[in-house]
Amino acid sequence: MKKFKSYFILILAATLMSGCSGLNKMKKNADLIQYEVTPEVLESHAGLVDVTIKGNFPEKYFDKKTTLTATPVLTYAGGESAFEKVQVLQGEKVMANNQVITYTGGNFTYTGSVPYNEDMKVSELMLRISAERGAKSLDFEPVKLADGVIATSTLVHKHVRPVSMADAFERITPESQKADINYVINRSDIRSSELRAEDIAKLREYIESVEADPDRVFKVTTISSYASPDGKFDFNEKLSGNRGSSADQFIKREFRNVESVSIEDFFDSKTTAEDWEGFKEEVENSNIPDKDLILRVLSMYSDPEVREREIRNMSSAFEALKTDILPKLRRSTMIVNVDKIGRTDEQIISQAKSDPSVLSLEEMLYAATLTEDLNDQLSFFRAAFAANPSDVRAANNIGVVLMAQGKTDEAITALERARSVENNDFVKSNLAFCSLVNGELEKAEDMFNSMSAQTTDSKCGLGMIAITKGEYDAAANYFGTVPCFNTALAQYLKGDINRAKATLDGFTPKCTTGKPGYLKAVVGARLDDKNYMLAGLREAIGFDSSWKDYAKTDIVLSKFWEDDAFKALVQ
Repeated sequence: MKKFKSYFILILAATLMSGCSGLNKMKKNADLIQYEVTPEVLESHAGLVDVTIKGNFPEKYFDKKTTLTATPVLTYAGGESAFEKVQVLQGEKVMANNQVITYTGGNFTYTGSVPYNEDMKVSELMLRISAERGAKSLDFEPVKLADGVIATSTLVHKHVRPVSMADAFERITPESQKADINYVINRSDIRSSELRAEDIAKLREYIESVEADPDRVFKVTTISSYASPDGKFDFNEKLSGNRGSSADQFIKREFRNVESVSIEDFFDSKTTAEDWEGFKEEVENSNIPDKDLILRVLSMYSDPEVREREIRNMSSAFEALKTDILPKLRRSTMIVNVDKIGRTDEQIISQAKSDPSVLSLEEMLYAATLTEDLNDQLSFFRAAFAANPSDVRAANNIGVVLMAQGKTDEAITALERARSVENNDFVKSNLAFCSLVNGELEKAEDMFNSMSAQTTDSKCGLGMIAITKGEYDAAANYFGTVPCFNTALAQYLKGDINRAKATLDGFTPKCTTGKPGYLKAVVGARLDDKNYMLAGLREAIGFDSSWKDYAKTDIVLSKFWEDDAFKALVQ
């Protein structure tokens, strides 16, 4: 019995030693495993860091009874991030459902991702391996697979492009007053009854009121005199001229005491021998018999004599024309044209600050364009909306100013109010940019896509979203040829580096963040153009000195880290 127990202990010890020996041998020879990492330097795209790891085990390496677990981990100052999935492999005698690596060798491919955070910019990709054989387990030494994470895609500039709705303010507003003088058939003298007509009285009052108003200026008075299209053309031509003369004399007498008018330049007279256009219009608006037939004659014949003959042949219709239509055409029409001069810019801005209720809606909207003070703009637009709650422009522009002030939540409230007045593309675009700033990309994208027609601004918004989603081709298409930083960034990220350089060189950066300059540095590094890289980095640092620290840890620029000019620039 004792002899049997001794044999059992020896067998158990041999088994345990064999198990430990298998694990230790795999650990000892772990450097024989070959790894290929794609990309060689990790990158952030669409908010994720993706990696593909291919591993190859040599012949006689993988113990037949061992299970191996490999976990990629990004380690960085202050923490680490393990990838979502681990790779489990097993020897050919392990009874499980993992990928089998035979004693003759084999390989595996692993793909995974982790959410990106800024600390990962300076990091290491480590592979942690643990092995199990029966009841025994052993951790291998971690294997370093890659350095850092390139985060160029995160440089996308998510800036708002708010769109104000324009005012319709016009400082000079044209106005006019009209009066007619009607004549007896074949006569050109003005009857006294015509001079007592209501429209003549109003014309006289208008002339007096304009002359007394310093904010209104006479421009021109037109006198158009006509003969009806019945009778001989030569007679009618002379008749219309005589009517023009009598009308001219009348209106000039009315202006004889108006000092602001120059008689020589102020009156514009013309005559029409046969007023066929007026005839057609009056017939169209009448209910006379054979109306359609008369209009058909006008369309069929252009010769005045033929027209008149064909119409006279319609005896009953012509009788109606003589009483209802033709008398209205024997006339002179006088129109006094005036320019009403509005408030000056100084007057409008002063009034907007003291008592905006005196201003018209268009003046209140216009007042906001006369100042760069956002608080004043907000005050003017709010006053305009309070006085005109059904005007979407004032409501929308309140939201635009709040966006410019960085008050996104208040801007959303104002824009939703505007949308309740009129759900137009201006409001939709502005709401979409608010959502974009708040990081609500799906909501922003839906709002942009709900617009009836895309604009340059909305396309830029969709382009920003596409970059954030890692859809660089789509982003470049949205931006098109718009000369801006994000256009160049999209081109760079889709691999068109030379085109990105051309875009960067084709516009003068107005972005005080320094991002255009820094992207030039990145492009220069990719093109191995040291001078271009240094010039871009210098430009970026000129706007914001924090690019010094960023450049010192950006792996894209790592080939220059030991360069004296680079080091001098980032000190």
